Amino acid sequence: MNIKRHGAAFGVFAAGALLLSACGSDNNAASGNSSAQPTSNIKCAKGSLISAGSTAQSNAMSEWIKAYQNQCAGATINYQGGGSGKGVQQFQQGQTDFSGSDFPLSDKDKPAADARCKSGEAIDLPMVPGPIAIGYNVPGVTKPLNLSASVLAKIFTGAIKNWNDPEIAKDNPGVTFPSLGIQTFHRSDGSGTSFNFSNYLANEAKADFPHPANKDWPAAGGQGSKGTQGIAQGVKSTPGGIGYMELSFATQSNIPYAKVGNAGGKFVELTTDNVKNFLSKAKLVGQGNDLKLEFDYSNTDENAYPNLLVTYEIVCAGGNDGQKLPLLKSFLSYLASNDGQSPLTKQGYVPLPSNLQTKVQAAIDSLK
Repeated sequence: MNIKRHGAAFGVFAAGALLLSACGSDNNAASGNSSAQPTSNIKCAKGSLISAGSTAQSNAMSEWIKAYQNQCAGATINYQGGGSGKGVQQFQQGQTDFSGSDFPLSDKDKPAADARCKSGEAIDLPMVPGPIAIGYNVPGVTKPLNLSASVLAKIFTGAIKNWNDPEIAKDNPGVTFPSLGIQTFHRSDGSGTSFNFSNYLANEAKADFPHPANKDWPAAGGQGSKGTQGIAQGVKSTPGGIGYMELSFATQSNIPYAKVGNAGGKFVELTTDNVKNFLSKAKLVGQGNDLKLEFDYSNTDENAYPNLLVTYEIVCAGGNDGQKLPLLKSFLSYLASNDGQSPLTKQGYVPLPSNLQTKVQAAIDSLK
């Protein structure tokens, strides 16, 4: 089942078919007065939690919070968004009970995160897989565009400046492009979406994108926007605009998005099956309950969409506040459950595969 290109979300597919060996607004606090439907299998706990970070998962987190608070009287969960970089920093400083990030803790960030946990290490729990759409606004162009990694790298570094550039035209026969300047939009805040998109370019277009993957957008030029919503709004309102965003933001804003090039030079459409195929090659590289994933960018399958992210919940394996621990485990368990994961398809995300879901649930159960 394909993802519809203009505003519809993912079709449903069986999460268990994935064989893994083993990312709204910036303020997504939800109240118990929401219209979200109750979920009968939630094992409720009382108290309050504060979280922040990834805006890629903001749409999912908003719905999760609504559903949980509707069913669980006495529970308050506030998710403040703000970007993955902010989430990691606030977790390190003890300002959040858990944080969302579109990339696992780096070797640089992990020592401070571990120190915050005191009697246990900080671990990464994958929770929301989702493709990164390359949304564009080119007046008069209705056919889905083909954009190779090399062309994207040149666009986002300023080497290609106009939509009628021959390199763009070469990959899009039959499309008439206007003489229109390109306005790129990137995240101005530390972001896992920036990390994953720059990682895609760094792996697939090394000669044209001489930058390592980075949560802070590494290339010069372009327009910085805070949060994914800022990028979507910028592209939507700017003729000639282009930006990288989670699929849910593109579909909600009715922004068309491109087929992107892979390691074999093929243009891959963003569909559920193609996302599933690429995810199936991911590897679990973390140790114990630290469930870091690593993508295989050398995949040449023309049915494997290579531009995606997975959001992680960063949490202490041990050393959590004893009064908050029951609610922390209850809420995270709901997120990783079938009841929490199944609705993700309606928002443009991909549910966790069942075998990874089991690993995440086991890690949550062991939190102390």
